[in-house]
Amino acid sequence: MLFVPGTRPERYAKAAASGADGIIIDLEDAVNPEDKDRARALAMEGLATTPAVVRVNGVDTPWHTADLAALSDVPAGLRGVILPKSESVQMVAEVAAALPLGVAFLPLVESALGIRDASRIAEVEGVTRLMFGNLDFALDAGITVRSDDEDELLYARSALVVASRAAGLPGPLDGPVPEIDDDELCLRRSIRALSLGFGGKLCIHPRQVSLVHQAFAPTDDEVAWARKVLEAAGDAKEGAVKVDGKMIDRPVIVRAESVLARLA
Repeated sequence: MLFVPGTRPERYAKAAASGADGIIIDLEDAVNPEDKDRARALAMEGLATTPAVVRVNGVDTPWHTADLAALSDVPAGLRGVILPKSESVQMVAEVAAALPLGVAFLPLVESALGIRDASRIAEVEGVTRLMFGNLDFALDAGITVRSDDEDELLYARSALVVASRAAGLPGPLDGPVPEIDDDELCLRRSIRALSLGFGGKLCIHPRQVSLVHQAFAPTDDEVAWARKVLEAAGDAKEGAVKVDGKMIDRPVIVRAESVLARLA
């Protein structure tokens, strides 16, 4: 998913045409305090022609209530709402209850408190998917990230993946790569996110979209293996079957199905 500042309506359509699976009109970090009201008004206008998810301002800001009120009439293009700084069950539950029925709700977890209570947040009624705010989490937790793979944040990422799975949610969306000119780093971190169980990644520049898609798409070898497994399983006359000398059971079949699902 690709972020676009709420104050830049001329970029909405361009972002939607970037190839991203969805765009996020940002009313929070990408907007200066003096521009909050204008960004909200522009976002509401833009949703009439450009479907998008909206990141509202946090519950502890003076703009949060107005943001939710503006979305209460469900603008035609509203695809979901992101709540930043989601760090307690009560906070998430109150916002979920205030949203119109049928609107996707994506809590953005980006603090130590949020990671600690991720499993409970994931189970709040109305939550559709979790998201990881890697940059703000590192700041909040006092973590200095020096490794290319962000190994320092491994615990937090795994906590969100496990919480999502346990709650029956799809894999969470991983946070962005701020180095927008480093294609290799973006590709590497996207591949790692997939390996850890994330279902997608947030982008802050259009050039990152194709890199994320490349990382999350199965390789030709993976596709060939998956098809061979499913073909063998379908032809099996008994409960167990071998593929390339390895026994194939239900977990392997599910993995093969998930590989082919990533072709969509």
